[in-house]
Amino acid sequence: MPINVPDQLPAIELLQKENIFIMDESRASHQDIRPLKIIIVNLMPLKITTETDLIRLLSNSPLQVEIDFLRMKGHESKNTPDVHMKAFYKTFDQLKSRNYDGMIFTGAPVEILPFEEVTYWKELTQIFDWSRKHVTSSLFICWAAQAGMFHFYGVPKYLLPKKMFGVFRHYKLNDTLPIFRGFDDEFYVPHSRHTEVLEDDIKKVPELKIIAKSEESGVNMVMTEDGKQIFITGHSEYSRNTLDTEYKRDLKKKLPIELPINYYKDDNPENEPVMRWRGHANLLISNWLNYYVYQQTPFNLENLDFEI
Repeated sequence: MPINVPDQLPAIELLQKENIFIMDESRASHQDIRPLKIIIVNLMPLKITTETDLIRLLSNSPLQVEIDFLRMKGHESKNTPDVHMKAFYKTFDQLKSRNYDGMIFTGAPVEILPFEEVTYWKELTQIFDWSRKHVTSSLFICWAAQAGMFHFYGVPKYLLPKKMFGVFRHYKLNDTLPIFRGFDDEFYVPHSRHTEVLEDDIKKVPELKIIAKSEESGVNMVMTEDGKQIFITGHSEYSRNTLDTEYKRDLKKKLPIELPINYYKDDNPENEPVMRWRGHANLLISNWLNYYVYQQTPFNLENLDFEI
């Protein structure tokens, strides 16, 4: 089914070129369907790119999805035009009276900072707390996964000796979980981060279960028993060329960066990157939408009311 997104969102044209069916608000208003309402807290600097990556995955489902974008009121985006932010993003004050079926928190380029030193940390933690009562299930990606586990459960993060950068092989720890339906024994996930969370720290928290990891990149997926919170340390949503763009950007800036692992054909950056994570990325999001959102959420969102 199509994604219902705001009219004139740049992702519409980009994804239609990939033959992905995107429905704008005008057309969706003529269909008598109760769509899943998803809110995306986009903390990434290149917001249009992240919008496109996430909508690409959310569209690969038989469920109709309606998306709202939320921005930090106390933070001005330096890499996305202000006219775009005003046209397509709302603040927490504008949305906090609503309930949502699902929520996605993206990564952010602030991972080296202590959480409390992030300029919008107070506002973000208010949104974290709000999500527990007003959202059926939430996905936390990369830095947001670390931030969420720290805020809710006190799990610390640690600085890596060098950037975790590349596409790494992962495996499941529980084959019976609905989030893994259709997954192969091994699957690949891109990572691009300077910090990590440790398995030993997470195991001390009874509410959390590690459900996927990698011998190379460590903990990948953590979830609560009820599936209301799923934390993902990698970037399954990345498109083919995202790591390539990051690598060449850092080279140009003369920043310390190594060739992304298991990414370019023959490890030659002149070759096209090998896309080896798209299938499982699509399964991850469609399984989340179906089993942890659609199958759990009430038809009338006004009836959504969880105990904190």
